Amino acid sequence: MIPLCYANPGEESVIRKIGGSPEVKKHLENLGFVPGGTATVITSLNGNVIVKVKESRVAIDEEMARKIMI
Repeated sequence: MIPLCYANPGEESVIRKIGGSPEVKKHLENLGFVPGGTATVITSLNGNVIVKVKESRVAIDEEMARKIMI
């Protein structure tokens, strides 16, 4: 498993685990990041990523991307 911030752009990945506090987990879940779901990194700049998840594009910072394990 690696953090989402290290995924290759354009490559679809399966989310294996969400880390962090219960509040962070709930926030990411509300954005569509759930274990077993898929996420595709659209672009990455300095660790900050734009991710396609559940037919939406979501921008998250490096700290959040490190909590999402693929």
